[in-house]
Amino acid sequence: MKEIKSLLAVTLATLLAASGVASSADGPPVAPVRPVTDTFFGTPVVDNYRYMENLSDPEVQSWMKAQAAYTGKVLDKIPGHAALAQRIAGLMGKDLLRYEFSQRGDRLFYRTMEPGSNLPKLAYRDGVNGEEHILVDPAKLSTDSAHHFALDWYSPSWDGRYVAYGVSEGGSENSVLYVLDLKTGKQLSETINRTSDSVVSWLNDNQSFFYLRYPKVGPDTPLAKSKYDAVTFLHRLGQHPDGDGDEAVFGRGVSATLEVPEGQGTYVLVAPDSAYAIAVANRNMDDNPNTFYVVPLEQIHGAETPWQKIAGPEDGVTKMQLHGDRLYFLSEKGASRFQVLAMPCGNPDIAQAEVVVPEGPNVLDNFEIASDATYIGERAGGSFQLQRISLDGKQSQTIDLPFAGTIRDLSTDPRLPGAMFALQGWVKAPREIAYDPKTNAATDTGLIPAAKTESSSAEVRDEYAISYDGTRIPVSIIAKTGLTRDGSHPTIVIGYGAYGLSLDPSYRPSWQAWTDQGGIIAVTHLRGGGEYGDAWHRAGQKLTKINTILDFNASAQYLIDQHYTQSKFLAANGGSAGGVVMGGALTIDPELFCVVLDDVGISDALRFETEPNGPPNVPEFGSTSTEEGFHGLYAMSAYAHIRDGTPYPAVMFTTGANDPRVSPWHMLKMAARVQAATSSGRPVLLRIDYDAGHGMGSSLSQRANQLADEWSFALWQMGEPGFQPKD
Repeated sequence: MKEIKSLLAVTLATLLAASGVASSADGPPVAPVRPVTDTFFGTPVVDNYRYMENLSDPEVQSWMKAQAAYTGKVLDKIPGHAALAQRIAGLMGKDLLRYEFSQRGDRLFYRTMEPGSNLPKLAYRDGVNGEEHILVDPAKLSTDSAHHFALDWYSPSWDGRYVAYGVSEGGSENSVLYVLDLKTGKQLSETINRTSDSVVSWLNDNQSFFYLRYPKVGPDTPLAKSKYDAVTFLHRLGQHPDGDGDEAVFGRGVSATLEVPEGQGTYVLVAPDSAYAIAVANRNMDDNPNTFYVVPLEQIHGAETPWQKIAGPEDGVTKMQLHGDRLYFLSEKGASRFQVLAMPCGNPDIAQAEVVVPEGPNVLDNFEIASDATYIGERAGGSFQLQRISLDGKQSQTIDLPFAGTIRDLSTDPRLPGAMFALQGWVKAPREIAYDPKTNAATDTGLIPAAKTESSSAEVRDEYAISYDGTRIPVSIIAKTGLTRDGSHPTIVIGYGAYGLSLDPSYRPSWQAWTDQGGIIAVTHLRGGGEYGDAWHRAGQKLTKINTILDFNASAQYLIDQHYTQSKFLAANGGSAGGVVMGGALTIDPELFCVVLDDVGISDALRFETEPNGPPNVPEFGSTSTEEGFHGLYAMSAYAHIRDGTPYPAVMFTTGANDPRVSPWHMLKMAARVQAATSSGRPVLLRIDYDAGHGMGSSLSQRANQLADEWSFALWQMGEPGFQPKD
């Protein structure tokens, strides 16, 4: 270890000397301060590190590398780090995983990850008991150990012969589309780039499909717009393998006579039993209200396609599916917990749509259509229910589930009866369940073997914190069975609260590495999420985003008040849009937490819309172009609220160098600012993974190493004896 530490010290010194980056003897590299002042509606805002937004600047690159080297040097001194990393990786890689199933008749497509594997593969089998065949193994695509490839998405043809799939490098999500022929076992000539987030919809001929493609960066498309206004194309196998000659059929600017709103992407949906197609203009490639169009398939002819608009964001439609000559859709308009409606494709009038499933006490999370019925996953408190509704809405039943848990990846083949789905809980490993209407039974298919990591050593307690305004905030507490509330437990509080997304019960075997040692993981369900439907979401966005932050802090205080832990044993953890929450945890009450772990988080909300993925997120966060938008963004922008001389807690900011969703400069600027401002003496680290992005596509080893780095850092700061550096 002495040789490794010496090498790190030399490496760090070399980087600093070469770049001219200043440093203290024991602290991290110091970034130069170059203030830039913006004035928004009379309010001046100073940005000391605006220059870091130019990630290609050699000075910024040198500072990043020096910071990464410094962080590695600090973490290597924590004695319990290596053993914890080994324990986490062992738990994460112990079970055989199969998930994200798609049905094409008897043929099942899915992702799989064998014990000891580092990346999931794409596989298929004919029937539940059929032999497994591996189609795509991303690990074989890498030419060196410094870079990896990941499977981003896949879509099989209706006859199950072909499968289109996307692969990207280094967590970038910059997918390249390929097609496999299962009959011959060969990959076809298709190689279509810029297909991130692609929604591939195969036509009934099984020889052609619609797909989404982002614009090419050039004179008409600056980098800042490269993840915006994606267009849908029609591709025929064997023609235009690179996609450049494919005909555009839908998107902003495709037709001079059709108004398509700006947004992140567009895509087309079809069904094997329908003569129609649905087009979607999706503002942020999410499940929030969007704009929908319909047309007979036979009338699709490039830019001349006569798409008919049937719903806009004001109509509250979040999902739409075809079944024969009818359109079924999920809507939040007038129904905060959602309802399912239907209308004819040939004469669509959303105002006259028939209610198939009315709003009820539970939140309608998702629906899929089979030949016999509509299957609906409903969020009912801390678990889910599965409803089977006749296609006319006149008959309904609640299907008995093998155990209480979260329904995920609800899947049907619209030509067949029944449904498949994954069922899991916080301490219950996932099972792949199939419902057969003939037997009226939902049974375990056995496709996912019993998990070796599943144990009765941990339990879940569902409790409620009271936020500043009296709102009850659900808190899921995962801890060792029979844990005593004596205030001694290292505790990680996890929060997100954005886009109407819910933190539903999900099995994480790695958490046992924390709970088995007496630690607690508390997942708090904040306003801004979707736990209670649309109203819960809207109570935590834009001008009300402060609710999300205060809900999180109230949840942490609840754990202290109930004697689960104390501030000196308390860590905050969140990422992406949850970075807003982490920033609030850091700035609103710096003494509440001992540690803040901020993963690929949004921190400079005032500048978010200037990056490529920023404009699509304006509907969720707001824009500085309006005074109201500025005030909402200023309130949630932690970077604008860091104050010199404040005793901040220990912080680890983590980013991926290839992140396409939240630019790395958020974490860079935040780390530099907090390092310069804090007076507590506690470490502020910047962790950078140069082979990662936003976390999508990260390998098992990358995810395990990140947890080990963050948890050992937290345990060190909490004073855990086995994690205290000796020098």
